[in-house]
Amino acid sequence: MKLNNTDINSQANLTPLKTLMFYLWNQQGKIMKFRLLCVLILLILSKIINVYAPIYYKKAVDLLSINVENIGFEIIPVSFILAYGAARIGAQFFNELKDMLFVRVEHRAIRQIALKTFEFLHALSLRFHLDRKTGGLSRSIERGTTAIETLLRFMIFNILPTIFEIIMVSIVLSTIYKPLFAFITLLTLAIYIVFTISVTEYRTNFVRKMNQTDNEANAKAVDSLLNYETVKYFNNEEHEALRYDASLAQYESAAVKSKQLMSLLNIGQGIIISIGLVVVMIMAAYEVIALKMSVGDFVLVNTYLIQLYLPLNILGFAYREIKLSLINMEQMFALFKEPLEIKDSKNSQEFSLKKGTIIFEKISFGYTSDRLILKDISFEVPAGKTVAIVGPSGAGKSTISRLLFRFYDVSQGKILIDGINIRDLTQSSVRKVMGIVPQDTVLFNDTIYYNIAYGRPHATKEEIIEVAKLAKIHDFIMQTPDAYLTPVGERGLKLSGGEKQRIAIARTLLKKPKIFLFDEATSALDTHTEKSIQENLREISKGHTTIIIAHRLSTVVDADEILVLDHGRIVERGQHSQLIKQKDIYEKMWKRQLEGKHIMSNLSE
Repeated sequence: MKLNNTDINSQANLTPLKTLMFYLWNQQGKIMKFRLLCVLILLILSKIINVYAPIYYKKAVDLLSINVENIGFEIIPVSFILAYGAARIGAQFFNELKDMLFVRVEHRAIRQIALKTFEFLHALSLRFHLDRKTGGLSRSIERGTTAIETLLRFMIFNILPTIFEIIMVSIVLSTIYKPLFAFITLLTLAIYIVFTISVTEYRTNFVRKMNQTDNEANAKAVDSLLNYETVKYFNNEEHEALRYDASLAQYESAAVKSKQLMSLLNIGQGIIISIGLVVVMIMAAYEVIALKMSVGDFVLVNTYLIQLYLPLNILGFAYREIKLSLINMEQMFALFKEPLEIKDSKNSQEFSLKKGTIIFEKISFGYTSDRLILKDISFEVPAGKTVAIVGPSGAGKSTISRLLFRFYDVSQGKILIDGINIRDLTQSSVRKVMGIVPQDTVLFNDTIYYNIAYGRPHATKEEIIEVAKLAKIHDFIMQTPDAYLTPVGERGLKLSGGEKQRIAIARTLLKKPKIFLFDEATSALDTHTEKSIQENLREISKGHTTIIIAHRLSTVVDADEILVLDHGRIVERGQHSQLIKQKDIYEKMWKRQLEGKHIMSNLSE
């Protein structure tokens, strides 16, 4: 399913129920719509038969209550009993057939909504994902998709059929007997519904609190477990347990109040239904004594009330579940109200790279409006050339790669590739021609093979082995028990920093990009491995436009141009030899790193 901005904007203005109906009908094909119509027809048929069945029962009771000596009509009550049984079977048959047809429509809608939400989350900006807690977000989506199934089940199979049956029973009672029977029945149901809604609305506040604290507890647990090593380093297991328990305590308090209110609701519902049932049965008994109703009529009224009582008993539970489902869906669909900070314009064109020249033209940018990270940056990376960006931590080096990939849009200026502003191109087509080895290498919780193949999922095994060798990771992989099928663990925690980085390099090489970005690509490697991989990277990126973001100056000495970034500005530029001669920031950084190497060399001796 292709993510459509128009659909998203329209959904953002809809209530959760309307959004669900949008997918249930508007997003379905002709076959699914036909299925849905058949479901409604079968629902009506099953309820009509269900309402008519007790009439056969009444007639059988009336015949059995009459003295039928020697008139040979014994077959008549049997025929009514058989008709009653056939009606019950027919109602059940149509009801189950309805379920069989609806299940496909239901799960297709759930699938489409889940997929649309997943795609939309990927369309949101990096800023959104950095601000949100992954654990809480995944919990909201999980509960939201489950809520859709719950809501559809109760609405289609409980609420609507029960309402339809109530209307039909009221018509039958008013037509055959006194309208007062229908009035008492409807009054009982009205009081029942008002009571249920009132208590449930009050209970909803505690359900919201439960969801909120459940999200918080889950987010804290996920965050703590993902940072397992940090927790251990600082001996903070007790601190993490206390933080987690604080959220659990809030959840406990809200859950207890919610359960108590549920019990109160059940008691009240039982009392209301019982009073209504007793009143109607007493009225029917007086009518039988007055010979205005038969015993069969008394049984019929009782049967109708019992028949309504059973779904009504579920109706209270159904309403509570629907209310909870709407809350959970509201949280999930609220995601669609998040603005798409970075989005393709209507006139965005697909990018077809010709040369690969990159130009940063008077770029200024800040993650917040009150603090600029980059200030009036201008530089050019000629096609096929290598430009290195160096500088102290916090100078804004990695921000440049994020801007080039359009994780953020610049505050001022423009970024051009082959003379075209990247804001005039589709994000996908721009990212397709670029490959990056990021400073913070994060792997998927899957196998080594999968993580390398992620660079080009349809690559052959031979191609994956080839790039693994170029990244100097193949020998290590073959030494593991499962070779390329070795699991890497959550975020790659089963591997060392250097192993993760080499897998990231292999993954990028597999993509075969036209433009390379190396953001501290070998920072986690030992000197020997770093030199070996650097030679491979230089060979592979030869003739490709390349940007190297580095802290180790030894990795950039061969660059065609080196930019020295400090406090968001380019303070020096030139080749390595030129910058050394200037005896300024770059030359001081170079000396410090040489001294550091000398010290380490002496220590190792």
